[in-house]
Amino acid sequence: MPFATHPVRRVAAAKGIRLSGGWPYSIPAVNQLLTDGLDLDPGVTFLVGENGAGKSTLVEAIAVAFGLSPEGGSTGARLSTRATESSLADDLLITRGVGAKRAGFFLRAETMHGFYTYLEQNPSESRQDPVFHEMSHGESFLSLISDRFTRQGFYCLDEPESALSFSSSLAVVGVLNSLAESGSQVLCATHSPVIAALPGATILEVGDWGIRRTTWDELKLVQNWKAYLQAPERYLRHVL
Repeated sequence: MPFATHPVRRVAAAKGIRLSGGWPYSIPAVNQLLTDGLDLDPGVTFLVGENGAGKSTLVEAIAVAFGLSPEGGSTGARLSTRATESSLADDLLITRGVGAKRAGFFLRAETMHGFYTYLEQNPSESRQDPVFHEMSHGESFLSLISDRFTRQGFYCLDEPESALSFSSSLAVVGVLNSLAESGSQVLCATHSPVIAALPGATILEVGDWGIRRTTWDELKLVQNWKAYLQAPERYLRHVL
């Protein structure tokens, strides 16, 4: 895609890096990214997989390599409380689209409490933010997404469903669809079959095999939820 205009065309290993056997390089998905590179489609791309498969590690590293804060926020936010991110971002080379927007936002579920405090301590001159700490967890997420996900750019989300009800998850699907239609690009790690069902999205399943393209119906996540909802007792008898 030599004339692609979306923010991130390709993610690959930077020149001269050496792959070590330690974490996170031992994760198959990370190893595949650094070995083969990854072309990111325009619109919305979901990373789906089990805990520990590397989806959050990939989203975090790509967000940081793009220029976003590892603890979340828009381009220019520099929230830093306790560095826990891997050094993977330093090993990545981002190929940008021609004339693509450099604006972006990283929504990271596990650091949002600190990000709300950061916003209170660094108020914007151009907007009046609500007091997110006075909202419920889900309300604050939905308010932030609805208010901040408006500019054309690159949006990274790490498990946004952690705070959301079913109806709120559907609302997020609507926001992601609007972003795609307006020319923005989204990379989202999720465990939610509701959010991953967005029509037209690219789905990448990560696991012991590395990274592979798949469809919503073929996702193990979707198959497991369907089976559980049809007959929960078949699963619960093994844990109760």
